[in-house]
Amino acid sequence: MNFKLGVRSKFWLEDESGLPVFGGGRGRILEKIDELGSIRAAAADMKMSYRAVWGKIKTTEERLGIKLVETSPGGGRNRGARLTPAARELLALFRELHQQGNEQADRLFNRLFTKWKT
Repeated sequence: MNFKLGVRSKFWLEDESGLPVFGGGRGRILEKIDELGSIRAAAADMKMSYRAVWGKIKTTEERLGIKLVETSPGGGRNRGARLTPAARELLALFRELHQQGNEQADRLFNRLFTKWKT
């Protein structure tokens, strides 16, 4: 065999209707907001529109029934956006799901595809 195979997994959360609620993209949005302290800055850094980022946040909040981002408008030192404790917990749990899911997928792949791994 002239090739080497590997396995990749993608995880996301969806509601009972099959609509996406949370995944890697929304996780990166929250991480950028946490890092930059601003929805607008996060959107620019990710080369997305503010409206698209805000829409994903609001949709996720509505589907989960929790607040993920708190904003403080105005020109003072406290302005900007910050993650709620619920958002931080969601991110931590999703990272854990992603890590453990990939580890499980790797183990399963290594067991099942021994002759294909080269």
